[in-house]
Amino acid sequence: MTAPPARQGAVTVRVFTQRFTATPRGARLARRLTDSQLHAWGIPHGTDVSDRAVVIVAELAANAVTHGRVPGRDFELRLTLEPAGLRIEVTDTHSGPPRPAVRATGPLDEHGRGLTLVGALADHWEVVDREPPGKTVRAEIVLSGESCANH
Repeated sequence: MTAPPARQGAVTVRVFTQRFTATPRGARLARRLTDSQLHAWGIPHGTDVSDRAVVIVAELAANAVTHGRVPGRDFELRLTLEPAGLRIEVTDTHSGPPRPAVRATGPLDEHGRGLTLVGALADHWEVVDREPPGKTVRAEIVLSGESCANH
């Protein structure tokens, strides 16, 4: 005799996807919409998860605009909220090297800290090859029980 299958609660996965012009204005809008979308999903403004996510999106969107820009092509932001965590994906259409270089920066350098910040703020991050042309940089933030109220 086998035991009846255990009942599992419903798993809610929320997804937000938006394309933006590969301009500083598009990067700024991606950052602002991330903050608003997370708040709508129950992750309030100013919380650890919200603040980390906004900085990660700002850095990845800035990289997409600065280093991954192809004239006439947009970049895409995808936010996926699952019970265990938040996944942030920024996809650009640049056909350069599949893995951005992370290099050590000096104290007076004005550029080059974006992926270092992403690595410090995300619980995991990686670069995923995309059907040419382009790449997706994916960052994940693990949610604790009190990370979001309505999740």
